[in-house]
Amino acid sequence: MKPRITVNLNADGEFEISINEEGRDLLVQELQRLDKGNEHFHLGPDEGSDIQLSTRPYRPDDKILEYGKVLFRLDEWDKQYYPHVFDPKSY
Repeated sequence: MKPRITVNLNADGEFEISINEEGRDLLVQELQRLDKGNEHFHLGPDEGSDIQLSTRPYRPDDKILEYGKVLFRLDEWDKQYYPHVFDPKSY
């Protein structure tokens, strides 16, 4: 089967990712490749995206999210550039 990944907000505004086995394997593979030199990947419905997303909703009231990006954030980077994302007691 072809990877199938659907990203949406449901009627309650909750974020959901629906995946088949091949979609899961592809998503995990891309997540595991993230590092200092390869710090993001793109998601979208077109072939130019690193991971292709389905635009077919599971329910009629789902709001499909067609494009996105996964960013790998090292704590050292965020402490320098985005320190507000940390609880002051955590570092």
